[in-house]
Amino acid sequence: MKAEDILNGKILLIDKPLTWSSFQAVNKLKYSLKRKFNLPKKFKIGHAGTLDPLATGLLIVCTGKFTKKITELMGMEKEYTGTITVGATTPSYDLETEIDATFSTAHITEQLILETAKQFLGEIEQFPPVFSAIKKDGKRLYEHARAGEAVEISARKVSIHEFEITKIALPEINFRVVCSKGTYIRSLAYDFGKALQSGGHLTALRRTKIGKYDVDNGVTPEEFEKQLEA
Repeated sequence: MKAEDILNGKILLIDKPLTWSSFQAVNKLKYSLKRKFNLPKKFKIGHAGTLDPLATGLLIVCTGKFTKKITELMGMEKEYTGTITVGATTPSYDLETEIDATFSTAHITEQLILETAKQFLGEIEQFPPVFSAIKKDGKRLYEHARAGEAVEISARKVSIHEFEITKIALPEINFRVVCSKGTYIRSLAYDFGKALQSGGHLTALRRTKIGKYDVDNGVTPEEFEKQLEA
C-alpha cells in the first residue's frame, strides 16, 4: 500500500471491537495512515454505516476518492448475528440503559419463538429507538432522550429478508438476520419480545456482512496498525 493508493481510494474492512464507537475506529485508521504515509491533514476517510459501541463487526471504511462510494455501500443489505434476552425491556432496547420493566417468560416455548419469528419476515414497520442518532428538531433523538424530553417518532418501513433463530437458551435467543438499510436490530429485539407477549432487549450484536463484504476478511483497528508497520 502506498500514499497514492490511499488518496486514489481504498475500501478497508474493519472488525470493530466492542465499546469502540465507529468514529473512534475511523480516527484510529486515520491516525495510523497519516503517520505511515505522511498524508495531508485533511485527506478523505469515512465509514459506510455506523455500528453502536455495544455492537461488534464489519465497518467498511473508504479513503480518498472512494468516499464517493459510501452512499452506495450504505444502501446494501446487511447481515447480523446477535442475542435477544426476553423477559425484560430497557429504554434504549439494548444494554446501554438499565432494565425498566420485567415480564413473564413461563409461557414461551420453542414453537412460539419459531412461529413468532415468521411474523417479522418481509416488509415490516418499525419505530427507531428513542436512543438513536436520527435527528428530530435539529437534535439527535438520544439527546432528547437523555434530557428526558418526549419526542414523537414516526414508524418506517424496512425489509427483513431472513430471520433465523439459531439457538434458544431462555431467557436468551440467538438469531441471524439479513435486512435492508435503515433496519434497527434493537427495535427488532424489542418488537420480538412484545410479539412473544413478554419483553425483549438486545444483549449482543455483530454485523457479519454488508452486501458482498464479509467481516471474516476484516481486521481490528489495532491489527490494521500492526500490518501497516510490518
